[in-house]
Amino acid sequence: MSKLVIVESPTKARTIRNYLPSEYRVEASMGHVRDLPASAEEIPENVKGEKWAQLGVNVEANFEPLYVIPKDKKKIVKLLQDALKEADELVLATDEDREGESISWHLLQILKPKIPIKRMVFHEITQEAIRKALKDCRQVDEKLVRAQETRRILDRLVGYTLSPLLWKKIARGLSAGRVQSVAVRVLVNRERARLAFKQGSYWDLQALLVHKTQKFGAKLVTVAGVKIATGADFDPDTGQIIAGKKVTLLNEEDAKALQARLIEEIWTVKDIEERAVNRKPSPPFTTSTLQQESNRKLRLSARETMRVAQSLYEQGYITYMRTDSVHLSDQAIEAARSCVMEKYGAEYLSPKPRQYTTKAKGAQEAHEAIRPAGSSFRTPRETGLNGQELSLYDLVWKRTVACQMADSRQTHISVDLEVADAGFRATGKRIDFPGYLRAYVEGSDDPNAAIEDQEVILPPLKAGDHPECEKLEAIPHETQPPARFTEASLVKTLESEGIGRPSTYASIIGTIADRGYAKMQSQALVPTFTAFAVTTLLEKHFPDLVDTSFTAKMEQTLDDISTGEAQWLPYLKKFYSGETGLDTLVKQQESQIDRAQARTIELDHLEPKIRLGSKVPYVESINGDEVLIASIPADWTPADADPERIAELLRQKAEGPVELGKYPESGESVYFFKIGPHGPYVQVGQKTEENPKPKRASIPKTQNLEEVTLDTALNLLSLPRLLGNHPGTGGKIKAAIGPFGPYIVHEQGKGEKDYRSLKASDDIFTITLERALELLAEPKKGRGGKSKTAKEPLRTLGNHPDDEEVIEVHEGRYGPYIKHGKTNVSLPKDTTVEEVTMATALELLATKSTTQKSTGTRTKSTKSTKSKTSTTTRKTTTKKAAKTS
Repeated sequence: MSKLVIVESPTKARTIRNYLPSEYRVEASMGHVRDLPASAEEIPENVKGEKWAQLGVNVEANFEPLYVIPKDKKKIVKLLQDALKEADELVLATDEDREGESISWHLLQILKPKIPIKRMVFHEITQEAIRKALKDCRQVDEKLVRAQETRRILDRLVGYTLSPLLWKKIARGLSAGRVQSVAVRVLVNRERARLAFKQGSYWDLQALLVHKTQKFGAKLVTVAGVKIATGADFDPDTGQIIAGKKVTLLNEEDAKALQARLIEEIWTVKDIEERAVNRKPSPPFTTSTLQQESNRKLRLSARETMRVAQSLYEQGYITYMRTDSVHLSDQAIEAARSCVMEKYGAEYLSPKPRQYTTKAKGAQEAHEAIRPAGSSFRTPRETGLNGQELSLYDLVWKRTVACQMADSRQTHISVDLEVADAGFRATGKRIDFPGYLRAYVEGSDDPNAAIEDQEVILPPLKAGDHPECEKLEAIPHETQPPARFTEASLVKTLESEGIGRPSTYASIIGTIADRGYAKMQSQALVPTFTAFAVTTLLEKHFPDLVDTSFTAKMEQTLDDISTGEAQWLPYLKKFYSGETGLDTLVKQQESQIDRAQARTIELDHLEPKIRLGSKVPYVESINGDEVLIASIPADWTPADADPERIAELLRQKAEGPVELGKYPESGESVYFFKIGPHGPYVQVGQKTEENPKPKRASIPKTQNLEEVTLDTALNLLSLPRLLGNHPGTGGKIKAAIGPFGPYIVHEQGKGEKDYRSLKASDDIFTITLERALELLAEPKKGRGGKSKTAKEPLRTLGNHPDDEEVIEVHEGRYGPYIKHGKTNVSLPKDTTVEEVTMATALELLATKSTTQKSTGTRTKSTKSTKSKTSTTTRKTTTKKAAKTS
């Protein structure tokens, strides 16, 4: 008797196969086998003439979806159909969420099996879980399928109705997803608040006191019984103290006068308060909290986190990673408590098992939190994992174990001191028992270091003591604008507002970046001019669609459909076709939206108007009858467009760049551009048709722009400097300036180059060959100053059969790649790290080798190899169909 099991991915198939009897055959559907048409060419001929065909949803016939099998899935469907012919039973073992339920339903619609069918669900891939799931099979849940289908239709209606409007009114290639547009507005509103922010300034005093040889700090809190102003007392819209606040605002003169008056006075301890505080561990991870903590601790994007978590789940290391629940099974609690006993001892175990309940309404995906899989948890070291997989598993393991540990017992201490008419306060914290902090501290990589950092030990003070003042400083402060969103804080906000579902946040944030709505700067998401334009248009003409409460209610309705509490068809009809429905609104508003106005970004702090051009934004200023237009550098965001920089941009456009002198070699003028597409630069001559690429050089960020002279320009234009040849390889060593500052490069031949950044003490114009060789001898440094040589591969595939050199998979700046010796080759776009086999790697390396040897004419063998590689890529793709958010 043969039984066919269908899962989504090859990795999941390989893992499950190990836990099933021999009569079970496991195949992968590679995600969705059927979906709404992704492009016009996928629309069947018999409906191409219909008005609704481009939507992929027949809005004229009860919103019937038009499902098609994409080209790259037809071979997979054929394989599954052939496998089904040999089977006596079909087991659908796709993921246990709505998306997985939908995949199973679509498989039934396509395969039309005439044999017994079972729906097998599990939230971890272990032998025990798979065997148990086989005994507890059910049928496909039609309500879950309908909920997913309604969500998919709704997202398609929003995306495919609004996006064409944005193409006409703003720019082609933009998108307006149901959740994505709200997320973009959240970013834009935060940036608007930052731009409108008025800075306030205040001073205070900080003392360094000594008692019985132990030093401690204290801060001024009152003068003459009145509280001293702090940042919380300022109005961000005015930069002034909030009306009605009874506080004393110290300026520099006041603070220094008070400092001079108090320095010789006697300090007295007036009151000491000790307060016992118990801190409980955080619940185990949900999808949202895993994304947040992974972003904070591991610097992984939401998209990267979900990719790595998917791999860990499919290999059987963690439970299902798309979940809103913080619940743990009895088995998991027992396993976590065993880990605590073994690693930390009985005193660190919570007195009774901790069980957590999910507070978020509508939590409905998997039935358990994200935790290590199995009835006993493997320690990170026991897994044999490395790279990002090890780091993320370590995070999950620690968080799960910590949730069953004892509370952290702390004592918070507050000491009030008096000196003349001023009141100071010293605060301390003593960790009496670390409890769960011994294993896990949220937001910190090293629990032990975090415990030490959290403790502030004060000397044994009592009322009436007179500590001595060793130092008293007047400290200036400036209020700060609200912080920009990081991926972690955006995910937290979206979840708290009930916008979208955590399982979709990774793709939403990825789309925001891919579509040019935000740029990543120092871990912060900075909205672009395009984001401002799109948000303004949607706020003005479709306010409900970018309103957080409206979107949250929509999510609740979609959840109600999954439980049968709401009907899907009446809801879709009202949303799309009603009197105030989306289709009606778009038809009404389209003629009222002025294209020039839609492409205009009016910023309150700027008089000139900024408009979106075909390639880059530009600023437009009217001076009498003259209209002056200047392109804005490609890397600017609205935050960079301050009045001074805009004025310089317009001045440079009107008057031209500053002429510094003549270039000795040609006699041409040397120009200084304070603002360029990628920052300030100097240039020889003007750009003309005959000379489209004049010689130019970027000005380093350390250079004072007011001190740029002809000598400065000539020095920069002389770069790169040839320092000499490497004694070992004979390769040239040069010094130059790049986007990230001054550097040296060792040209090793065959296109191989070795780079090192210069230190702060090195001068690019005087650095010697000897000093360059010293820098090259040092290991490369990555972000955060960590040695690149210590970076572990994501996977090690084995040794190459030709030269026995190891083949590894690494994470690179542009994604994962295969490394063999000095040869690197990127993974195909849709291939995950986990799917790469030795055979795939050898094929990709062979393709790279053939391409490098080619003289430019593509040979028959190269085409053949590329064709094979393409086929392999398609066969190993494991992406679910992307959702329109």
